[in-house]
Amino acid sequence: MQNKTIRVAITGMNAKPDNPGPGLAVARCLFEEDAFQGEIIGLSYDVLDPGLYLDEMIHHAYLLPYPSNGEHVLLERLQQIHSRTPFDILIPCLDAELVNIISIQDELSAMGVKVLMPDVETLQLRDKDRLPDLAKQAGIKTPEVISITQAGFFYNCHKEGWQYPLVVKGVYYDAGIARTPDEAAAIFRKIAAEWGYPVLVQRYIEGEEFNLTALGDGQGNLTGSVMMRKRAVTDKGKAWAGISIYDTQLRAAAEKLVKALDWSGPLEIEMLRSRQGEYYLIEINPRFPAWIYLSAAVGCNLPWALVQLLEGHEVNLPEPEIGKLFIRYAQETVISLEKFENMTMWGNN
Repeated sequence: MQNKTIRVAITGMNAKPDNPGPGLAVARCLFEEDAFQGEIIGLSYDVLDPGLYLDEMIHHAYLLPYPSNGEHVLLERLQQIHSRTPFDILIPCLDAELVNIISIQDELSAMGVKVLMPDVETLQLRDKDRLPDLAKQAGIKTPEVISITQAGFFYNCHKEGWQYPLVVKGVYYDAGIARTPDEAAAIFRKIAAEWGYPVLVQRYIEGEEFNLTALGDGQGNLTGSVMMRKRAVTDKGKAWAGISIYDTQLRAAAEKLVKALDWSGPLEIEMLRSRQGEYYLIEINPRFPAWIYLSAAVGCNLPWALVQLLEGHEVNLPEPEIGKLFIRYAQETVISLEKFENMTMWGNN
């Protein structure tokens, strides 16, 4: 497949070491794919996101308005970008932007922009606070989760059968394991300040985390799947190191969930295997994970497969190589002050 003129816009160009966005990893998967000879447009929300300045991989870069501004403001900005730098495919990589992008899919299609995503109703079925209902439908175990809006819950939760440690997490991002009421309240306030209410509380299960990323075809089937076991995590629980694996129970669970959702587009399924060998669904993320470059490294390049699907080509992905270890690292990006000022003032490079 030759794509000498294809242009792919990718969001999520942030790269915080403890909580990186997937965008740069998705771009790297395409950039290093021999069959991809198009251009990559980096889209991001913060002027300090380093992916906006990696000229060796990102051919054009633009700032977007924050998702809280709504879909109409986003559409206007994308139309501006498209008029200056036309692009053929959009790959969203951040949870908070997805509802806005789904809402403007018809307008994007009219612009000639392809995107593979679920509808809003399907997206909401895998919300963290609705996960128990979905897991029950698919016949999969998941820890109990509740929504709260007051930190006082943590000082009286034992009366309702909640024991420490427990997990405190945001609806979109961020999570922490709390072992005392004060620690839980501190995590709660931090998440609420950054992401708003409600905040979720989940029962803690000790075990190993196994993740799977794949593409859903919108008809209940998986297109490709790459699995990994976390070997090291950041303070936010994000993978710092992991190893590619194949796990039949994880794969079977993913197939059940994708079938239950009729999922379209990228996704990541996070599960815990308890000490007793039982599997528990923790999260379903509606996009590629930050560790997606592992898919290219094991010979099953899922971002490239997504481009092929959107371009109407048949996709035949090989089985991924097992036993490949990745280790994340941080690296400085040095740019001129003029380049930074241009991005700050005009929102593009």
